[in-house]
Amino acid sequence: MDDSAVFETQLESLPCVQRGKVRDLYAIGTDELLMVATDRLSAFDVVLPTPIPGKGHALTAISAFWFQHLREMVPNHCSEQGLEDLPLDASECAVLQGRSMRVRRLQPLPVEAVVRGYLVGSGWQDYQRDGYVCGIKLPPGLRLADRLPQPLFTPATKAEVGEHDENISFDEMTALVGIVRAREMRELSLALYERACAHAKEQGVIVADTKFEFGLNEQGALTLMDEVLTPDSSRFWDAEHWKPGENPYSYDKQYVRDWLQELDWDKRAPGPELPPDVVRNTTERYRQIGRRLCGPSYLES
Repeated sequence: MDDSAVFETQLESLPCVQRGKVRDLYAIGTDELLMVATDRLSAFDVVLPTPIPGKGHALTAISAFWFQHLREMVPNHCSEQGLEDLPLDASECAVLQGRSMRVRRLQPLPVEAVVRGYLVGSGWQDYQRDGYVCGIKLPPGLRLADRLPQPLFTPATKAEVGEHDENISFDEMTALVGIVRAREMRELSLALYERACAHAKEQGVIVADTKFEFGLNEQGALTLMDEVLTPDSSRFWDAEHWKPGENPYSYDKQYVRDWLQELDWDKRAPGPELPPDVVRNTTERYRQIGRRLCGPSYLES
């Protein structure tokens, strides 16, 4: 894998339609997009100034694996077309290699479908305060990193770059997408999480939580989009070393969040620069989880 970092892409051959926290989107006609995973990293909804070399390659490879693994459960946005017929020059192709995905345009739904299987992160903070997680009452006496009695569906709003995602209730989600669609998203998200946990368990990995993003295709069908079960959108733990009551070793950006929590930073832009050892360790964690989850299909070149 090339260790040179790409913070932002600048393609001349295709029009850029959006720059998200991590991905740059380019239009391919009116029906498709070229989704490019940069090496940007966001934490606490702030894009940090220091890129993580290899991160975009890891996100792309891991997402591609899961889109394929889950394709029988839900349609996804992946196009059957490659980059061969696009008007890209050699330098642009070199930048895009391994970090781009051609996808169909969808009508995005304005809700992140979050599933929590373990008590950690903001859920743990909520539970310590009042015994609830996102408005859902939990039994007393649970510890940090405990497995929940059953996975919880806890939706959140999608924030623009520079803004913060906010947890919302299921009723609030219903007001945004309708009761039928909300129930469909909840049931499908929980089923996808269970399927992912089963695969990860075989690799000795725990999926503590994750978030899915959905859109509607031309037929109005719920369609999986953006990224899926990556270390940007999930918490992955080593099952062998998981111990309730302790903060587990993670193969995701929680490592960076933990480092940032020790700083005197108000979690607003601009974010702090990351030191070389944090950058290096983050790159390695993303590579490690890619190898463990994807096996031989995880390409590092």
